[in-house]
Amino acid sequence: MASGGGSSEAELLRGFKTLAVARQDPASAVYEVRLNRPAQRNALSPEIPRAMALLDRLPAARAVVLSAAGPHFCAGIELGGPGNPLAAPPGTDPVAAADGLRRAILDMQAALTAVELCRKPVIAAVHGACVGGGVDLVAACDIRYCSKDATFVLKEVDMAIVADLGALQRLPMIIGYGNTAELALTGRRITALEAKEMGLVSRVFDSKQELDAGVAKIAKEISEKSAWAVMGTKAVLLRSRDITVEQGLEHVATWNAGMMKSNDLMEAIKAFVEKRKPVFSKL
Repeated sequence: MASGGGSSEAELLRGFKTLAVARQDPASAVYEVRLNRPAQRNALSPEIPRAMALLDRLPAARAVVLSAAGPHFCAGIELGGPGNPLAAPPGTDPVAAADGLRRAILDMQAALTAVELCRKPVIAAVHGACVGGGVDLVAACDIRYCSKDATFVLKEVDMAIVADLGALQRLPMIIGYGNTAELALTGRRITALEAKEMGLVSRVFDSKQELDAGVAKIAKEISEKSAWAVMGTKAVLLRSRDITVEQGLEHVATWNAGMMKSNDLMEAIKAFVEKRKPVFSKL
């Protein structure tokens, strides 16, 4: 994985227009991807795939925190603006307009799937409002936490459309079919505590400051584990979600048949015997 690391670092330094991507602690292997358009309530960014692809290839990145600037996490798709994906020029042929809209939807779906495709674990830190496509975004993350002021809502049904960026496909595996159906059909806004009860988030923090500190600590702990084991666990979890238990067991057996030859396993055993913290190999 080391190959391409230098170019990925250089590409990250070029910066982004709608995101802020940085390693908050130079001694840590945790990178933060911050939605950075608070004036637009952090509407979904088209730069997410580029950021996730670069962090996937960057050896220095072993865990990713997805957060947001300003008072709210994400307002979903930016409707009514110049980049409105639902808009078509006047006089456009209806078939051409439908085809263009379909391709726009597929592009937006791919932008959020990029979070899953990043081999590093992505941890969502949600505060304030998380609306529509924002829920689709956090559903694509591996772990979700929020502050007690956070709210979640699937607004698409109230906008006379069907949620199409992944919530209807991913949420049933996270919070169950019944909870997903209720949220998607009613458009009801839920609180942080309700999100915790449903299993949408793993923990609720009392404030954004505590959220940021708590998630940074968790991400750092994950980043200090064997990167191969962490990335393998994410890959097997995602693969097992879409296949039978029997197929999933066969998949992980094949995976470990190759990955258990890693130096990290020997180091973990040796560190356990010597009662010390293991020092795992770099990517």
